[in-house]
Amino acid sequence: MNKIQSRTVYLSYFFCILVFPSCSVNKAKIDDSLKKYFDAKNVTGCFTMLNNADGHITVYNMEMDTTRYSPASTFKIVNSLIALQTGAVTDEKMIINWDGVKRPVAAWNKNMNIKEAFKESALPFFQEVARRIGKDSMNVWVDRLGYGNMNTDGAVDSFWINNQLKISPDEQLGLLKKLYFDQLPFRKSVQQQVRDFMLQEDNTTYKLSYKTGWGFDESNQALGWVAGWIEENRHVYFFVTLLKSKDKDYDMSRARIDITKDILKQYGFFEGKK
Repeated sequence: MNKIQSRTVYLSYFFCILVFPSCSVNKAKIDDSLKKYFDAKNVTGCFTMLNNADGHITVYNMEMDTTRYSPASTFKIVNSLIALQTGAVTDEKMIINWDGVKRPVAAWNKNMNIKEAFKESALPFFQEVARRIGKDSMNVWVDRLGYGNMNTDGAVDSFWINNQLKISPDEQLGLLKKLYFDQLPFRKSVQQQVRDFMLQEDNTTYKLSYKTGWGFDESNQALGWVAGWIEENRHVYFFVTLLKSKDKDYDMSRARIDITKDILKQYGFFEGKK
């Protein structure tokens, strides 16, 4: 392991100690049985889960779990929090008009509010939101959160997709837990709004909340994120999945969700028995 990798592992370990005083990645249960799900999709990847009830952490691929990568669209969690806290977006009903530029994702080519934009993962919308927040304010909040490497170099509307800002799956896990329990430095109402944005499935058996991300690293390898939590029987489990493919044209849209759900099924979720 080189010096940069060693520093990354140490910082991630230190972050875990701050967020989870009773646990550490060194005490995580390593579950190599999850490798089959990534192999089936021809990707490399990692998965990490925190059982909030007992503090137990399960990890597949510790090296990747403690390495920082571009957050891609998972940064929309933070972008939304900052926007609503600062008033750059006054509320979830505020409309930002489409700029008229037609983009490959048809759902982006319309006027929309922040909740709709979050669900559609509309990059142009959140780039405009970032411009309205402004570089100085964005820097303050990213630093205050201690978000990954806290590097916001470059344009305010693209630093989270150009491999300047990076965060590890381990650090994402800590952010999710703080968001769920209103422990981030934002108004509780703002944190609740963003949690509502993240809710994807809600039934009598479970609630599944997450944000996806799709980006590329410096080598132009495709990255796919799923960061969220699942609730069953009033117990919450936080999880992060990260995929990586050497094929820059690899379709992450389904693979990242399929792998995440296959892992959750292996662990007995979706049946209301957890």
